[in-house]
Amino acid sequence: MASSIHSFLLVVLLICCSGFLSCSINAFTLDGPLPNGNFEEGPKPENMKKTVIKGKYSLPKWVKKGLVEYISGGPQPGGFYFPVPRGIHAIRLGNEGSIYQYVRVNKGSYYSLTFSATRTCALDEVLRVSASKVTADLPIQTVYSSNGGDTYAWAFKADSDIVKVTFHNPGMEEDPNCGPLLDAIAIKEMMPIPKPIGNLVKNGDFEIGPLVFKNFSTGVLLLPHSMDSISPLPGWIIESLKPVKYIDSKHFSVPSGFAAIELISGRESAIAQIIRTKPNKFYLLTFKIGDSENGCHGSFLVEAYAGLENVKAEYNSKGKGGFITASLRFQAKSTRTRLTFWSSFYHTRVDDVTHMCGPVLDDVRVVPFH
Repeated sequence: MASSIHSFLLVVLLICCSGFLSCSINAFTLDGPLPNGNFEEGPKPENMKKTVIKGKYSLPKWVKKGLVEYISGGPQPGGFYFPVPRGIHAIRLGNEGSIYQYVRVNKGSYYSLTFSATRTCALDEVLRVSASKVTADLPIQTVYSSNGGDTYAWAFKADSDIVKVTFHNPGMEEDPNCGPLLDAIAIKEMMPIPKPIGNLVKNGDFEIGPLVFKNFSTGVLLLPHSMDSISPLPGWIIESLKPVKYIDSKHFSVPSGFAAIELISGRESAIAQIIRTKPNKFYLLTFKIGDSENGCHGSFLVEAYAGLENVKAEYNSKGKGGFITASLRFQAKSTRTRLTFWSSFYHTRVDDVTHMCGPVLDDVRVVPFH
């Protein structure tokens, strides 16, 4: 009976949406941009008052509430400049402004959203993201890339076949004309992690992660566990105050494979994983550290912990790529051993002291040591 009611409501919803909503239920979009996720399809001129969108359904494929602006990148009135590196247009959410879209998914599966979000004023701007009845507030006052390319990933578990994906400005700014700039929204289904072969670490090469934009990328910021309990980096916990950055080999230098992690906030950005071990047995932890060829320079020092043991691995970066391999022999004290990695210092690019960066971590492996 419950199944029949659910099916009836789904049919009604589909009919209603197709009748008058431009944000109708999407086709199975499991790995790519959401419909009009880059906002290049704009409102009709009659639905605009300068930059402000008029009408709930005026933004194609989306529903909007409150103050929402349709922005063209470049100089703005009042001396502002809004970079839109992945196209021409973006959305700015004013106080209590929001946009949402219904997405068809596989119930019970895990998904990550990748999106560009930057502040537009020097205030404590917040972007609220929600899906499947889960909500997180992203503090975006810290700018990690000076060209407007800050990109975040946020993960959720689908609690139904259709989820409502919402981006909202909860109105914490003093100036109602300020608000987050939002662009390039995509979704990716997070597939189960294959069982590692010859390695006790799951996803130790970081090859399984959030969607990375192909044409332009400054890396994808992965939020701390307190803001995203379902990590977009399967197998790993972002257990720090600040995010870490997921980088790909097309736009950065990585030690091996397609992807790696950049520790961009010193001790405030750390990742961890709990692995299965046998008490009193010895193991060997190996990992690679280097630089991503992004102009980040200086003495990199990565601290790695395995249970009660630790090692400090140093790499002298010229900002032009390269890496070293470090190792740590440890004895397990229980059936679970925590691995933790962080950078000892803050770093910035040699040509841009506002661009935060750091050492790259890759190819984490643990094997029995005889």
